[in-house]
Amino acid sequence: MKLGFLFPGQGSQFVGMAKDFYDNSDKAREMFQVASDAIGVDFKELMFEENDKLGETEYTQPAILLYSAIAYELFGKKDGFSYALGHSLGEFSALYAAGALELGDAIKLVHTRGKLMKEAFKDTEGSMMVVLGLDDETIENICKKENKRVWPANYNSDGQLVLAGAKEDLAVMEETFKEAGAKRVMLLNMSVASHCPMLESAVEPLKELLEKYLKDEFKPVISNVTAKPYTTKKEAIELLANQLTKPVLYKQSIKNIEEDVDMFVEFGGKVLMGINRKVTKVKTHPITDMKTLEKVNNL
Repeated sequence: MKLGFLFPGQGSQFVGMAKDFYDNSDKAREMFQVASDAIGVDFKELMFEENDKLGETEYTQPAILLYSAIAYELFGKKDGFSYALGHSLGEFSALYAAGALELGDAIKLVHTRGKLMKEAFKDTEGSMMVVLGLDDETIENICKKENKRVWPANYNSDGQLVLAGAKEDLAVMEETFKEAGAKRVMLLNMSVASHCPMLESAVEPLKELLEKYLKDEFKPVISNVTAKPYTTKKEAIELLANQLTKPVLYKQSIKNIEEDVDMFVEFGGKVLMGINRKVTKVKTHPITDMKTLEKVNNL
């Protein structure tokens, strides 16, 4: 069976994530320790206890990656690997699964990536906004016409597009999208705007980190930027740097590989399963705890 491995991004975090794995798996506990040692943070405290850090991007990113990485490592059908595809941050989890990164290095990488993204917005408050019920072209044209600091960021499914930019400009444009016929426009509770030109300052520092941590070759990972596979360090450095300022072509990525995949498996979340129901007829099975792990292992 040919499998497409999926990895969610920011917004999928919650208190208690990966606790069932931690409580029932020696491997999971070992991976928690590796992550904690990598950046000097107690990941049990970060992920299992109520705290403010889990909502801060430099901690959110490694927490989600760790959850996905554990789910992947415990999965028993890795030989079905066809493609790995992550949504935004999830592309780094996909790279781990593809053999491009060691766990400790992956944790360090996304922790620093989060810091770089946060730094880019030290003088301007960024945010993101979801627009439902309009086609892509209409939204793109409105963004160009209004000429504000607002850009398409996540092409999730037909009729669902996430925008990124300056919070004040997003707020101003909310009514514009409603007047154009949007069924719903919702400003998200975020302080960083991902996948837009406002992150340009993070591009070169991220390239240096990628050069340091990435391995030369790995299994096929689908790029958020091109919706096509890549397998080398050289490609990854350019694509992941561009990913900061370019939109995530998620639905296009799924469409490009669906005929080569018998089943999708989502590691550490259910968000992409929900999106996939609107994008593809290929079934998506999530692994979020020991029960769902056993269920998917037995398929």
